[in-house]
Amino acid sequence: MKNPAFTTIEEAFLYCRDMDASLDERLETFSNVARALRPEAQAAVDRMVERLKAHRAGDGAPRPGDRMPPFTLPDETGRLVSLQSLLAVGPVAVIFHRGHWCPYCRISTRALAEAQEKIREEGAQIVAIMPEREQFAAALKSDARLHYPVLTDIDNGYALSLNLAIWVGEEVQRLMGASGRDLPRYQGNDAWLLPIPATFVLASDGTIAARFIDPDYRKRMTVEDMVKALRNAQDPAGTAAKPQNQVRVAATHQPDPMV
Repeated sequence: MKNPAFTTIEEAFLYCRDMDASLDERLETFSNVARALRPEAQAAVDRMVERLKAHRAGDGAPRPGDRMPPFTLPDETGRLVSLQSLLAVGPVAVIFHRGHWCPYCRISTRALAEAQEKIREEGAQIVAIMPEREQFAAALKSDARLHYPVLTDIDNGYALSLNLAIWVGEEVQRLMGASGRDLPRYQGNDAWLLPIPATFVLASDGTIAARFIDPDYRKRMTVEDMVKALRNAQDPAGTAAKPQNQVRVAATHQPDPMV
């Protein structure tokens, strides 16, 4: 697919978010345009990803066949939501996002929103987790038109317990700060930690049927793979025999998307 010509990142983001294409195509198109318009920033991201892969970031997270550790976290309205209450309804896809400001997360959530009713009709659910305060979780939910909860992982506590939280590094921290990414205000701390975007598909007994983890936040589990895994997770005994482990281990306010 030939990438259209854009003059600004925001213009490219809006096009990719709403384009009639798979999530992979949307993310790849945006990534290519971002690299063309801001090569220095993308080169810094490449270096961050190389550092994370060298340290096997995310490799220690729970694997298919494991039980997902429990959580109780506040949603975008302040209501506490537990993993146990979600699993009582059926299989769940637990998806970690970096934040409401992240263009890749916003493109992903728009694609997920387009599939959310189909997933609900099949007796499964989605829950999003991000390390930002309530108002920003609400902004992400509103922007993507989500009908499922967006939970706040205070101080990245749950992500840290899963070995998913990473420090962005001094170079990327400077770039983010220069472009208006105020993580201390969004998160309520100055740690500059973010979760590795990840998806865990759980059977109703809490067993991980499939997972996708990639230190390169420009990559996400496809919607098609997630839907298929949720459908398979309706039968925990079947998924236990064939776990899916997609891992790539070798980082209302809408700032200008950059990294």
